[in-house]
Amino acid sequence: MSIQKILIPFDFSEASINALEYATVFVGPTRSIELQALYVSAMPITEGQEKTLKLDFGKVVQSFNAKIKTPPTFNTVTGNLIESILEWNNTNGSDLILMGTMGDKVTDEAITNTSRLVLEANCPVISIPFGTPIKEPKDIALVMGREEIDDKEVLKTLLDVARTFDARVHALTIYRESVYAEESIVDSTENLLEYYLEHFYEEHAFSKNQDVEEGILEYINKKNIDLLAILPRNHTQMSSPSEGRLTKLLTLHSEIPVLTLD
Repeated sequence: MSIQKILIPFDFSEASINALEYATVFVGPTRSIELQALYVSAMPITEGQEKTLKLDFGKVVQSFNAKIKTPPTFNTVTGNLIESILEWNNTNGSDLILMGTMGDKVTDEAITNTSRLVLEANCPVISIPFGTPIKEPKDIALVMGREEIDDKEVLKTLLDVARTFDARVHALTIYRESVYAEESIVDSTENLLEYYLEHFYEEHAFSKNQDVEEGILEYINKKNIDLLAILPRNHTQMSSPSEGRLTKLLTLHSEIPVLTLD
């Protein structure tokens, strides 16, 4: 696995504990991947407080009973949450950020720390909704729009995950009008997907729904998808009003992890 460092924002909340446990399963017992938990404090913490936090963190890790090759490290910084995470990521060269979220299924307009992070980070991010099953992903859905993928390099992370877990990748396009028009537009991407995703590429499915998000969530349930992948920056998503809106909605509402490729 080419992913060498995974950054996990951690504040002892249920969502962050759930994300940390997911990370231990993601890494597994044989992969030499560094898990870096980052505790961001709004106020400076004393040496004694940091020692207590590290002890408590160790207890959390032990409670998972997970076998991992490299134990997670616990790090503390002071500052604004999102800015501190992004600065740590830039300084330490994390390959992937994995962040827990409680989501918000009541409203479409909420802005959570996780939904902000997925749009601002300059590396792939997996948002882990609280309550999601802690298991290896075996079926991944890649949301495709009507435009070609601008930066093919972002697919490397997806291929990396598919290889690691021997997972099937299902491309998904939601159309609102004519399926034939959509198919003609995305025909040019088929060879690209087959080339970059190798034999892990399973199919390209088309579904008609005026509500794009609803169509995606229905497909997830129908195909028992374990991980949803989306390209929020390089790709205008399925005629959504803005390139960030669909990503935000899926981060808020999805009951499975969402991988934003960047």
